[in-house]
Amino acid sequence: MKKMIPLLTTLLIVALVAILFVALSKKEEMITIQKGNIQKLPLPIKKGHVTDTECKMVITDTTYAAEVVAPDGKTWFFDDPGCMIKWLEDKPFKKEAVIWVKAVDTGNWIDARKAWYAVTDKTPMHYGFGAREKKKEGYITFDEMRLRMLRGENLTDPRIRKKLLGY
Repeated sequence: MKKMIPLLTTLLIVALVAILFVALSKKEEMITIQKGNIQKLPLPIKKGHVTDTECKMVITDTTYAAEVVAPDGKTWFFDDPGCMIKWLEDKPFKKEAVIWVKAVDTGNWIDARKAWYAVTDKTPMHYGFGAREKKKEGYITFDEMRLRMLRGENLTDPRIRKKLLGY
């Protein structure tokens, strides 16, 4: 009987380790791309479980989120419209892609190409381009925002930041 106790203890430890391993292996994986979005609509972003395709940051706040849907229904997620612009630029489907941005002023998902962009927002990657559904003075178009982003004319450039924010 005394010889059985160490064997039972070892078996119990092995069983507990196996249970722990199985429990941890069922943890949700991070998502960077979703297939099958044939309707090309914005998809819900589960905060903390989706990563930005360009900068790889975990999306914990969707205030400035963006999504790109390719013609085949593949959808990519972004925490900042600037990341979306950088990533999309060399894609062969950039003109056909459906692009969604979260509007800061309404909270709605809107067509990124029809949105108006502020230039001094505190976006996750500090580019400053927050999308709006309603136009106000000082906001710029998608094409202007894209051009500024590609030129590096955003709040990450100290000269631009000083010009726009005064510091």
